[in-house]
Amino acid sequence: MSSVRRPDHHRPDHRADLRHVLTHLVTPLLMCIGMGLAYLGAFAHPEPHHLPVAVVGSGSQAQVLAQSISDKAHGGLDVRTVGSRAEAVDQLKHQEIFGAYVMDAHASGGGAPAGTSGGASAPKDGASTAKNGAGAAAKNDGGTAVKHEGAPVAGAKAAPELVVATAGSDTTATVVQKIFTPVAAQQGTPLKVTDVAPPAEDDPTGQGLFFLMVAISIGSYASVAVIGGAGAVLPIRLRAALAVGTSFVVSILGTLFAGPVFHLVDHGLWGLWSMAWLYSAGILLIGTGLHTFLKRWTTLGVMALFVMLNFTSAGGVFRPELQNGFFASLHAFWNGAGFVEGTRSHVYFDNNGLAGHVWTLVLWLVVGFVMIGVASLAEARRRRAAAAAAQNATAVAAAAVAATVPERRPAHAAGAGDGGNAERAGRSEAEEAEEEMEEAVGV
Repeated sequence: MSSVRRPDHHRPDHRADLRHVLTHLVTPLLMCIGMGLAYLGAFAHPEPHHLPVAVVGSGSQAQVLAQSISDKAHGGLDVRTVGSRAEAVDQLKHQEIFGAYVMDAHASGGGAPAGTSGGASAPKDGASTAKNGAGAAAKNDGGTAVKHEGAPVAGAKAAPELVVATAGSDTTATVVQKIFTPVAAQQGTPLKVTDVAPPAEDDPTGQGLFFLMVAISIGSYASVAVIGGAGAVLPIRLRAALAVGTSFVVSILGTLFAGPVFHLVDHGLWGLWSMAWLYSAGILLIGTGLHTFLKRWTTLGVMALFVMLNFTSAGGVFRPELQNGFFASLHAFWNGAGFVEGTRSHVYFDNNGLAGHVWTLVLWLVVGFVMIGVASLAEARRRRAAAAAAQNATAVAAAAVAATVPERRPAHAAGAGDGGNAERAGRSEAEEAEEEMEEAVGV
C-alpha cells in the first residue's frame, strides 16, 4: 500500500524578528518610566520650601506678624521685614522676594506713584484674593497707576495690600496670595493686590516663555537623531556644522513665535533670540556628540537630559521654592532654567540677574563643543582600529588562499565575497539609522 507523502509546511521562524521588536520596545517603556518619575516627582505635591516673602514695616507690630507667619509655615516661608514699600518693590524686581504684605497701604503711601512703570490696579470689586486667586493678578492691566491716598485719615480702617510680580511666576504669586488672604481677613478688610511686574498682555499667566522653551527643545533634540542617523556617514566636523546651522533656524523660529506670531513678549526680541540660539546650539552639539557613543539610544538620552530633567526644573510651571530639593537644585544650573529665567530677567526685570543665566547657557554650549571633540577622537580611533583589522584580515585571507589554492583567483572573484559583506553591512547600518529616525519622530 503506497502512501502519499504530504508536503512539509514549515512555519516561518519569527523569533529573531520578535526579539528585534521587543528590543525596540524597551525605549518607549523606559521613556514612560522616566517621564512618570520626572513629571510626577517634580509637580505632584507643590508646596513652599523657604519661599521668601516680606512684611512691610519697621515697628514691633510688623516683626510680630512676620514671626507669627513664619511659625505657622513650619519652614515653608522665609519671612523678613522691610522698612518701606519702595524697598519691597525693589526686592520684588530683583526676585529676592516673591510677595510683600503691606499692613496699611494708606500709612505707607500704598499704591504705585502716578507715572510709575509697571504699576497695577487693585481688583475692581475689592474681593479677597482667596476668591480671585491668580486670575486677579493676571487680569490687572499693568498700565493703571494707583493714586496716592495722602496722609492717613484719623480713624480710617487699615487697608492691607499685597505686592507681587506675576511675571516671575504666576503660580508663586497665587500661593503668596493664599498665604496672606487670611492675614488680611483678620483686619476685617479685603486684600488689595498690586502687580509691579505683570506679564505681556497676550501671555496673562507668564507661562508662554516656558512653552516656547518646549518648542525650541523639541526642534533641537529631534534634529539630533536626523543629524546622527542620516548624517552618520559624514565627518564629525560636518555634523557639528549642521548642528550649529540647525540651531540658528530653530532659534529664529522660536523668536518668530515669541514676537510676531503669538506676542509673548513686546520687546527684547534680540536678546531672546541670542539666548534661544545658545540654548538650542547646546542641545544639538551635546546630542550630536553623544550619538557617537549611544547610537539608537541617543533619543532616550537626550530626552532624559532635555525633557525629563529639563522641563521639570526650568521654573516654568513651579519655581524651585515650590519643588522638592532634587529639582530645586537642578534649577540652579540646568540649561532650561537658564533660558526661562534669563528671558524673564531680560524682558520683565530690567536684566537683573541676567548675566548668571547667560553664563549657564554658555557653559552648556561649551560642554557641547567638548562632546564634539571627544566624539571626534573616538571616531578617529575607531577608524584606525577598523583599518588595522581590515588589513590584518586581508593578509590572513591572502596567506590562506596562497597555501591551499595553486592558482590565484581573478581579482573580481576574490573581492566578490568582501563586496557582498560590505553591502550587507551597509544595508544593516542604513536600516538601523532609519529605525532610529522613525523612533525619534514618533517621540
